[in-house]
Amino acid sequence: MEPKSDEADGLNGERRLNIRNNRRFFSLLLIFLVALILADGVITRFLATRQLGVEVNPFLKAWVNSNLLLVIKLVVATITVFILWFLYKTKPKMAWITTSIFIVAYAFLIIWNIIVFYIAMGRIT
Repeated sequence: MEPKSDEADGLNGERRLNIRNNRRFFSLLLIFLVALILADGVITRFLATRQLGVEVNPFLKAWVNSNLLLVIKLVVATITVFILWFLYKTKPKMAWITTSIFIVAYAFLIIWNIIVFYIAMGRIT
């Protein structure tokens, strides 16, 4: 009786494990992206409702003072994550690059918003 190819070559088992780990890590990145998108919405709403900052996105300006802003952010984040997940299944490298760009962009936006907050607080006090 000949062993199966997976058993004969331990590399196939390791490869499957790496694929699972990559999927798990990519899914965690997508969760992190959703958290960043929602954090951007919360911080923007906080700043805009206190007249410490403004919403620059013309599509979201109308909803910045309502809870609908966060709902819109959540819906867009969910759609984005599904698109990136399906892209990962067919073109994983492109999905990694795109997700990384989104994460960097939203991290930059959040840092920018926090800087605006501190500048505005310095002017108020």
